[in-house]
Amino acid sequence: MEVSRFDVFLVALDPTIGHEIKKTRLCTVVTPDEMNHNIGTVIIAPMTTKGRHYPTRVNCVFQGVEGQIALDQIRTVDKERLVKKLGQLSQVSGNRVLEVLAEMFQK
Repeated sequence: MEVSRFDVFLVALDPTIGHEIKKTRLCTVVTPDEMNHNIGTVIIAPMTTKGRHYPTRVNCVFQGVEGQIALDQIRTVDKERLVKKLGQLSQVSGNRVLEVLAEMFQK
């Protein structure tokens, strides 16, 4: 399966524990393409329509629906959890994801 950064997939996230985002839901791939094309796992960020005012959430519109990318919930998953590719984030949303990730992992 071909996977690229900022692709949006339906991803089976269960089983989960505690406060982790549950069920099968939209997620965006945040892993760099060199990794996506060479290893069997990807780093994803779940997408949600329930807005929270967290600095780790990126507002976006995907397929006409407003929502957020939950960067506070990023996780590594096996590509077998990727159910179906649904599209790709806009360049603007992708750039904002990278900005927030950089802020999150600075000293």
